Amino acid sequence: MFNLSEYPYPSRRTAVVAKKGMVATSQPLASQAGLRVLQQGGNAIDAAIAAAACLTVVEPTGNGIGSDAFAIVWYKGQMYGLNASGGAPELLTPEAVRQRGFEAEMPSSGWLPVTVPGAPAAWAGLSARFGALPFAQLLESAIDYAEGGYPVSPELALKWQRAHEVYSQRSGNDPDFAEWFRVFAPNGRAPRAGEMWRSPDHARTLRLIAETASESFYRGELAEVIDRYARESGGLLRSTDLAPFQPEWVDPISVAYRGYDVWELPPNGQGLVALMALNMLNGLDLSGYESSDRYHVQIEALKLAFADGKHYITDPNRMKASVEQLLSPSYAALRSSLIGERALMPEPGQLPKGGTVYLAAADGEGNMVSFIQSNYMGFGSGIVVPGTGISLQNRGASFSLDPAHANVLEPGKRPYHTIIPGFITKDGAPIGPFGVMGGFMQPQGHLQVISHLLDHHQNPQAALDAPRWQWMEGKQVAVEGELPNDIVEELKRKGHEIRIVRDRKAYGCGQVIWRDENGVLIGGTEPRTDGCIASW
Repeated sequence: MFNLSEYPYPSRRTAVVAKKGMVATSQPLASQAGLRVLQQGGNAIDAAIAAAACLTVVEPTGNGIGSDAFAIVWYKGQMYGLNASGGAPELLTPEAVRQRGFEAEMPSSGWLPVTVPGAPAAWAGLSARFGALPFAQLLESAIDYAEGGYPVSPELALKWQRAHEVYSQRSGNDPDFAEWFRVFAPNGRAPRAGEMWRSPDHARTLRLIAETASESFYRGELAEVIDRYARESGGLLRSTDLAPFQPEWVDPISVAYRGYDVWELPPNGQGLVALMALNMLNGLDLSGYESSDRYHVQIEALKLAFADGKHYITDPNRMKASVEQLLSPSYAALRSSLIGERALMPEPGQLPKGGTVYLAAADGEGNMVSFIQSNYMGFGSGIVVPGTGISLQNRGASFSLDPAHANVLEPGKRPYHTIIPGFITKDGAPIGPFGVMGGFMQPQGHLQVISHLLDHHQNPQAALDAPRWQWMEGKQVAVEGELPNDIVEELKRKGHEIRIVRDRKAYGCGQVIWRDENGVLIGGTEPRTDGCIASW
């Protein structure tokens, strides 16, 4: 039998063009779920919800029903932002964490890093405000795939196998993770490429969410099940944490770049990091395509932006710096002045006083959605609520236990969030959604994709195909093997500590939809995963 994960020869994708609608996701079945909704009379928002719900089933390695979510929506000529990330449970305090043996930092698995999940509320909130079809209809494909099963795709199988290895080494004998193994490794291993996987538990939960417009998850039967299991197994999440949760409508933030406006959501997400880096690059000429100077200044700007982001970004209600300060032209000029010929060690500046899934959807009426949801690290916390298929995210792992840190753990507080949707406009008109998933790679991917689109005028597929780099820490930078060797050597001479990492999954996975002046949709999808565009 042939190996579905082995491709010995170079492969090439071309951009997809369409007029009536387009859905781009990292899984073909999810893209088709979104397209079905469009063809049933739904709009781009309906399609995004259908695809997002479907992804909890057909790509459980990166997201689940217990995820958080964020969205940027262009609807009938206006832009909207949605932050559906939850806060720490009221019982989750630094003292409670230390009492359980974690003195220096938050754990990444188990109950402690679990915060209130926001994804189901995001789906319902988007549907209530913008949807054209009944909410329950949007979850039909997700329920069908969970109930009847689907063949696991090649890249998904590889991620699943890696997750199984990690959980087996770290958590194999821990009763808290027994449900994860029962649901996601029913034969004692991860499902293989082409093998059918189904989860009746997912189907039952999604049906309850569909019937109640997500109310059951926060204030009904599912909330009671989550509460009961948390109490039985030592978790700190309670129904009283779930009941008051509502997603927050926010105003997206932007910077002007090369005649376009690039939009992200405000903190607690890290989209601000991408905007700060672009702001620093605004005065520089990056048109020289394959040059070490271009890579050098992008890496340096990103490092400086990350130093500020990790120092200042947290729950917006607790931030000690404003978005306006961090995006001011004067601060961008001050930070960019630090970029020289040699790689620097990034430090936060002194302000002037004063396992994720991404999808994009568009319809023929001009509505567009940039949507992202995540369990944070792969399958998340490893906690799966018995009988529900709900895998809970581990977003609280990014909290600090240092009382002087901006992102210190506090009950009810939302942590620094890595998942970020992006959007482009020009002269007040929508160009389209874009995003690159992958933890702290996300603002780095945003910067690189935007540069390929706007500095080098490459089509969406080419912008996603291009070799990527990832700043790790200090002067350490990982690069894909396709980056030309002369550029790699020149970056080393500039002081960068370059490491070639050939695992392409380390560089994030993205989607782009671009709407041209005639209303034609041009889509690109990620070559580093099972990405697919469905259009008509």
